[in-house]
Amino acid sequence: MAMTVHFHEEDLPADALAPGIVAVDTETMGLITRRDRLCVVQIADGRGDEHCVRFSPGSDYAAPNLKAVLADPARLKLFHFARFDLAAIQHYLGVMASPVFCTKIASKLVRTYTDRHGLKDLVRELAGKDLSKQQQSSDWGGPVLSEAQLDYAASDVRYLHTCHAALVERLAREGRSALAQAAFDFLPHRALLDLAGWAETDIFSHE
Repeated sequence: MAMTVHFHEEDLPADALAPGIVAVDTETMGLITRRDRLCVVQIADGRGDEHCVRFSPGSDYAAPNLKAVLADPARLKLFHFARFDLAAIQHYLGVMASPVFCTKIASKLVRTYTDRHGLKDLVRELAGKDLSKQQQSSDWGGPVLSEAQLDYAASDVRYLHTCHAALVERLAREGRSALAQAAFDFLPHRALLDLAGWAETDIFSHE
């Protein structure tokens, strides 16, 4: 399938995506959500193209078209480690992206024969593709994003539909679909706990 990476400033064009499930990821200035601003949201409908939406320093994050897709209750959103992305999207865009399917959580529930649940390992096994992580720690807040950065960002959503389909089958096979769904349903609340100050606290523990 021919793939094109589309670059947009500040919002997704109207009708850029086909109806249905979308894969979503974010790039930020770092891992502390309130400190490290949201720079890029990448999104794909699984039909061959990916869209990267860049937000400039001082952005008001208005993005009505992107927000409408992320907040659409009829669209399932696929993430890998959704907890982080949901918090960033909520904090900067002001919407909670749900319903959600997290491929990292699903992997931990069904790929119990390994402790390697990163996206690179998951895509290699389930999609037969090798991802380059060379741009993972690059400066996403610069005035210009390189072609290498854009391709890296796009690759993080490129195979999530394929992984999702495989993981849904495995969850059903192992009798863990309901357990996974319960975890996915809790993810927005986990993201809100992170933003409220409980990022490093397990509120379910005895301690």
